[in-house]
Amino acid sequence: MAFSGTGKVWMNGTLVNWADATMHVASHIIHYGSGVFEGARCYNTPKGSACFRLDDHMTRLYDSARIYRMEYGMPQAALTTAVLDTIKANGLPACYLRPLIYRGYNALGVNPLPCPVDALILVWEWGAYLGADALEAGVDVRVSSWTRSAPNTFPTMAKSVANYANSGLIKMEAVVEGYSEGIALNPDGNLSEGSGQNIFLVRKDVLYTPPISASVLPGITRDTIMTLAHDMGLQVKEQDLPREMLYISDEVFFCGTAAEITPIRSVDKITIGSGKRGPVASALQKSFFDYINGAVPDRHGWLTYVDMPVAAR
Repeated sequence: MAFSGTGKVWMNGTLVNWADATMHVASHIIHYGSGVFEGARCYNTPKGSACFRLDDHMTRLYDSARIYRMEYGMPQAALTTAVLDTIKANGLPACYLRPLIYRGYNALGVNPLPCPVDALILVWEWGAYLGADALEAGVDVRVSSWTRSAPNTFPTMAKSVANYANSGLIKMEAVVEGYSEGIALNPDGNLSEGSGQNIFLVRKDVLYTPPISASVLPGITRDTIMTLAHDMGLQVKEQDLPREMLYISDEVFFCGTAAEITPIRSVDKITIGSGKRGPVASALQKSFFDYINGAVPDRHGWLTYVDMPVAAR
């Protein structure tokens, strides 16, 4: 992923040039990670540019802000409209969306309450997160030596900037060891999630995923997969899963807004199933991409159309 360095960024109600989207170096978020954010996608469908489950993403953003006592002075619906306006201003038929609510500049103590609550919205073009061929060929991953946070330390239901310091450790360890990604365990030693993705396992035609109590983010794509799986007649179980379940699964795959549905072909150099994308992941990919590309009716009301001018499509 590379930024173009051009386009517009929304900051507290004003669209500014990319180069002018700045904040003070004493902003609380820089020193203490006091911010919450979202990652959503806008897809170029036959009916025009459409954001996938934008309302759900914005609800989670405001939920995260509530958990961290960051009340932004704009209703959720208005900030959702601002996301659409930012897409239009940048003229991107398909893009990744990053709204961020954060503590700005006032005081540099640990207590964030004196600091103002600000917001910004970035959009940019972003292809396949784990590589152009990952959606078909799959990726090689390892179980990380870093665990997810224990209950009552960091709120894992919030998509917090601070939580992603842990994600960075998981990702870097995997990369320097020659893997695409890492899978974290929770403090009990059961499966949690990837550095920035939820995880699913298939065993004897049953789809398994760790529960929210396993220190996982309640992913929008995770919920999408479970909904599509039910639509397809697949049995889905949310339950605690031991590490070794990875090695004996027929299929394992990541899911997330950035990763979409990415098969895992090996874990800790143990081949998963046939070592390539399995039939369940393949069927779910088709159902998912048919939906986001507008090839099937929007039966769940998941698409929000941007209504971009025709010349920009």
